[in-house]
Amino acid sequence: MSLWYALLDAQPWEMLHWDFMKNAFLAVLLMAPLFGLTSTMIVTGRMSFFSDALGHAAFTGIAIGAICGLASPTWAAVLFALGFAILFSFVRSRSHQTADTLIGVFSSTAVALGIFIATAGGGSFTKYNKYLIGDILSVTPGEIGMLALVLLAVAVFWVLMGNRLTLAAVHPQLASSRGVPVELVQGAFTAAVAVVVTLAISWVGLLILNSLLVLPAAAARNVSRNLKQYHGFSVLFALAAGIGGLTASYYLGASAGASISLALAVIFAVSLCFRKARA
Repeated sequence: MSLWYALLDAQPWEMLHWDFMKNAFLAVLLMAPLFGLTSTMIVTGRMSFFSDALGHAAFTGIAIGAICGLASPTWAAVLFALGFAILFSFVRSRSHQTADTLIGVFSSTAVALGIFIATAGGGSFTKYNKYLIGDILSVTPGEIGMLALVLLAVAVFWVLMGNRLTLAAVHPQLASSRGVPVELVQGAFTAAVAVVVTLAISWVGLLILNSLLVLPAAAARNVSRNLKQYHGFSVLFALAAGIGGLTASYYLGASAGASISLALAVIFAVSLCFRKARA
């Protein structure tokens, strides 16, 4: 980190002369490709509401971790969100209910359980507000290292399973006929999304987290002509919104997570106009 700090100290960008902004900027550079790649499969697999449900599950895990007295409830949140994702995949594969119905059931149950645990015994909910709004400026070097490891794991997963995952999302029956273990692939992806959502919830905030998991790919679909462009534009848009939103939040004194989300919304609107003009 000392090399990163020295590198940013040498440039004239005033906001990056603060250590907390250097940490936040590096976190954005790592989260952008992470959200960009994850977003493409969430949108392709029509899992937008599921990623939101995972955020609710992560919050419940945080509440459980806090009740158990853990110094860092993040790991409890990771385990609970993973269990939530695995259980959802299991029920979905063996139920005749539509995916959106099951997502509604799981999401409402998770958020109700989280609020119940957080307020049991007359407990105050205000200490959990930071997880609703998020604060990327509070990210620590240790958390940045963990984020880098998750990004590396997701990138390796994408290289090894990207084509199978896309085929399983677009046409599960065709994927199964070609020997793709659809349930295993989809289960692994939902587990990856669970980890990404859980790690980001304290930095981005539960209320707007889902926008970062949907908008990059949604905007990329408006301008891309093939799968390679689809992934590339998604990562590019996430990176542009991350840097732009972080800069705007510094100079305007606003929430960084909300600024990044709004920047993505603007990018989506511009890409939509571009698509209509091209049509």
